[in-house]
Amino acid sequence: MTQESWFVRLERLHETRGRVRWRYRCRPETPQAAKDISLAASNLPGAVNARVNAAARALIVEFDAGRTDADALEAGLLALGAPPPLRSGKNGTGAAETRGVIASLITLLATQRLPETLKTPVTLAAAAPLLAHALTELRESGLTSHVLEALAVSISVARKDYLAANTTTFMLALGEYLEESIARRSEELLKHLVHPVSDEVWVERDGTEILTPAGEVQVGDTVVAATGTVIPIDGTVLGGEATINEASMTGESTPVVKVRGDAVLSGTLIEEGRIRIYAEHVGGKTAAARIAEYVEQSLTAKSEAQLQASRLADRLVPAVLGLAGASFVLTQDWERTASVLQADYSCALKLATPVAFKSSMYSAGKNGILFKGATALERLAEADTFVFDKTGTLTTGLLEVTDSIALDEAFTPDDLISLAASVEEHYFHPLAIAVVSAARAVHGRHFDHTEVEFVVAHGVASEIDGKRIVIGSRHFIEEDEGIDVAEHEPTVKRLYRQGKTLLYIGYGGALIGLLALKDHLRENSAETVRRLRALGARRILMLTGDHRERAAELAGTLGLDGFHAELLPTDKAAIIEKMKADGARIAFIGDGINDAPALSGAHVGIAMQKGADIARMSADIALLEDDIARVADAKAIAARAMKLIDTDYRLAVGLNTAILGAAALGVLKPIAAATLHNGTTIGILLNALLGGRKV
Repeated sequence: MTQESWFVRLERLHETRGRVRWRYRCRPETPQAAKDISLAASNLPGAVNARVNAAARALIVEFDAGRTDADALEAGLLALGAPPPLRSGKNGTGAAETRGVIASLITLLATQRLPETLKTPVTLAAAAPLLAHALTELRESGLTSHVLEALAVSISVARKDYLAANTTTFMLALGEYLEESIARRSEELLKHLVHPVSDEVWVERDGTEILTPAGEVQVGDTVVAATGTVIPIDGTVLGGEATINEASMTGESTPVVKVRGDAVLSGTLIEEGRIRIYAEHVGGKTAAARIAEYVEQSLTAKSEAQLQASRLADRLVPAVLGLAGASFVLTQDWERTASVLQADYSCALKLATPVAFKSSMYSAGKNGILFKGATALERLAEADTFVFDKTGTLTTGLLEVTDSIALDEAFTPDDLISLAASVEEHYFHPLAIAVVSAARAVHGRHFDHTEVEFVVAHGVASEIDGKRIVIGSRHFIEEDEGIDVAEHEPTVKRLYRQGKTLLYIGYGGALIGLLALKDHLRENSAETVRRLRALGARRILMLTGDHRERAAELAGTLGLDGFHAELLPTDKAAIIEKMKADGARIAFIGDGINDAPALSGAHVGIAMQKGADIARMSADIALLEDDIARVADAKAIAARAMKLIDTDYRLAVGLNTAILGAAALGVLKPIAAATLHNGTTIGILLNALLGGRKV
């Protein structure tokens, strides 16, 4: 079967060499979003970039006139099929449910005008889906709420109370329709966090841009992305400039300008500009792909709160049946029995909790916090001890040059920085980026050099004025290059005790200088600690490999309850295990590869946005924005979500108990009981949906 075209009309308004503008109209019930349309157009063969003016229904495409023309692009657009909708975890609220509501309403309105001989068969026909469903559940699952509802309808039919029977059938059909709609809406909210990217990507190879299937892009490729494109990989900008909307990943609505050296995330939209990106994470390892995976997991995983609510609802079904039976034994009133059977706890208890969780997780995602399921949210609400890794978490993780120490009179401290930057500027390591930034700050001169040699995990090497220059670690300088560092040991130790990272600079076989670098506390680290205390954290600790003096200084500045310093990578997980054994419910926040065991071993693990891939995979919660305040935001969202769930739980039990009591006492007739029960259930679900979006 041929897929219908996405566009039903394209009217060419203006055309110049390399540029064409159309007025368009999409087929109804297909995606209308400007970003979807511009992405599709920009991926046509020969298209350079595309943008959409949604208000004017205008599509502007810039193209390579040597590869294509306006006619070919127009034909390509008209041949496009609409993107498929996001896959749903449920069947959805479809035509069958709608027809059921309409049919039961028509029966309700018409039955009273029918001859007596037709009223029973028509009423039974309208209730047939309910009765059949109840019989199936009775056979497969035993006594359920649907069985009670079918009993209530059957009693009303047997009593020839057709108004009560048909009203109940209609209210149940309408209630299930609305409940399903609300539940589906909560899933759709979560799925809005998933931003599919194009199946094809422009990759630069040997100076030529080639349209490549997305699945064939590899780490190290240079990806080209332009206006209207959803970035398909995670990486670093090599060249160009673009304004990027990162709202889908960070929750920040203000577009940001990205230039050489800046990090970009998959799933974010280029609003204007064109950039070349070094691909660092591709395919299933990109941020967008991980979000899609987490969302799918979130739709199926059940939290302990959900399981408890479901178990309670199932246990209360026999109690409701028993109350109905007792009311008949005591009163011999079938109408009263039918009224009692109208009300039960199942729908509100079983549906409100997952709806609240999904809605809250959507709200968190829009604020740059990704919960990998309801259990993660539940566990964070329970956490009473917060343990932070230091580097990249409490500190920025962005190094700055703090000291430039010249050990050769031929060079000044600024010369050292400029010398190192001249060689390091071709490298995207954090140390290199920091050195280049420092050179820009001192407006140093550029030293001409030969081709740069990158020595993995050691440093860089080149030649200047015929002499070999090496920049890197002590191991690289001493053991690989044979340069003596011993006479400068006091200086090295002093800087090291200050918690600084050292770059050694060798030139012509001698050590000519040292660059010391250090990261700094985030501006809002102390405020985040205060917020966590206000949200119920009993203890807040720090783990670090730094010297004890430096760790004590940081802990005092932040007002922490304690710290563990001079740790080896394996020590963190052991400390977490010991604290857990002492009864602490630990939330661990980290970002490095060596944090992965602690993240997975804690009660709940939180990975920073710039964390190592394995850290983000091990964590239960991933921050999509490099802001430590999001840790406190996540705790606040989790606490409010659990409070909302508790409120809905109490409402469900309290209101339905009141309805049951009133029905058993004969205060409520079957119609009133059905109306109140379904109305309160829908109200509770709406509270869960809307309340979750406000957290």
